[in-house]
Amino acid sequence: MSNDDQYGGGGAGHGEVGGTGQTRTRLPESSDPYNTPRRTPRASRGLIAVVGVVVLLIAAIAFANQSHTPETPPTSDKPATANPTAPTGTQPVDTRANGIPKGFAHDEQGAQSAAANYTVTLGSEGMLKKDLRHAIMDGIYTAEAAARLKGTQDAAYSAAFLSTLGLDANGNPPQGSTFVTRAVPIGTRIESYGAASAKVAVWYTGLVGMSGPKSTDPVRTTWKTWTFELSWVGDGWKVGADTQQDGPAPVPGDVAASTSDDISKAVKEFGGFTYAR
Repeated sequence: MSNDDQYGGGGAGHGEVGGTGQTRTRLPESSDPYNTPRRTPRASRGLIAVVGVVVLLIAAIAFANQSHTPETPPTSDKPATANPTAPTGTQPVDTRANGIPKGFAHDEQGAQSAAANYTVTLGSEGMLKKDLRHAIMDGIYTAEAAARLKGTQDAAYSAAFLSTLGLDANGNPPQGSTFVTRAVPIGTRIESYGAASAKVAVWYTGLVGMSGPKSTDPVRTTWKTWTFELSWVGDGWKVGADTQQDGPAPVPGDVAASTSDDISKAVKEFGGFTYAR
């Protein structure tokens, strides 16, 4: 570099740099062709690492929660009225008197069980025969109700009425035929309950009719609701009064009717149940 004014500024008022009369120029480091440029730290790598750790942590927590989640919700979360006539697991009674189940609990469940089983008994073939009918009524009704209703029931099951069913005066079907009468409870409902009394409605379907080659009254189904007014007498529930009404009845299904032989066979082979709430 020269000292003239064109390059070095060597005119009046300007001193020399370093005592040489030359001006030194230092280029930026990033433009130095002989030195390796210094690299600035890459913040992106640290950020990616942090994000990766967070993602793995979230995935681990989700997996742990999923593996410990119960498959079904606790039963206590279910509303009490979701299925009011579902079985509770209590075993049915195992004692009988004159073929009638007895020993039902002194609570709402026991009252419903008693009403369901009384429906079955009162809808059975035993009601067609006078002696059995009286024994059934003594076992199910209170003493006052049984004394009051026996005459009424005897009149209802008169020889003329039995004849309309195809039975003789003693309630027997013709030889080779089977008379079918069954009541099958669908569900029960407490109308009212107290320690000394209860009112229970039983919704049931019935089978009634004659199964035989010459029958003019084939077996058919009925749908009714039987309501019992129960009293706790001694060590069990007794019926003081009862009423029936039709329905609720569903729409008939599309299943073809069976032959009379199939019905007779089924009635003999399939026994009934003891119903417990």
